Amino acid sequence: MDGACSFLILPAADTECFQIFLDSLGKRFSRQHILLILDGAPNHTTDDLLIPTNITLEFLPPYSPELNPQENIWDEIREKIFKNYALKSMDKVCDKLEEAALYIERNPKMVKSITSFPYIVRSM
Repeated sequence: MDGACSFLILPAADTECFQIFLDSLGKRFSRQHILLILDGAPNHTTDDLLIPTNITLEFLPPYSPELNPQENIWDEIREKIFKNYALKSMDKVCDKLEEAALYIERNPKMVKSITSFPYIVRSM
């Protein structure tokens, strides 16, 4: 785990958009094997997904956000980027999301430090 991140800002949290994300992730890190930790959202568990060969999906138990490293990323984004803003449009939300993605992508050491849960590190 090196702290590298991959973000896409997509229009929905559905199967089609998740497939786009998986394909992008698989291509971007084509020389690495990715263990992707997921919750049980319907778009993560559908049989319609084509999982790239370099990605393994690992599903968390229901109602266990404390095990999800992504929750720490969102906490960091809320604290450092979104703060207490009341944004006036979806365009402004997307602008802030882009700012957040760049912040996270430019700080791999921080990402590694807040997402290196022992159960993930031991799995490598």
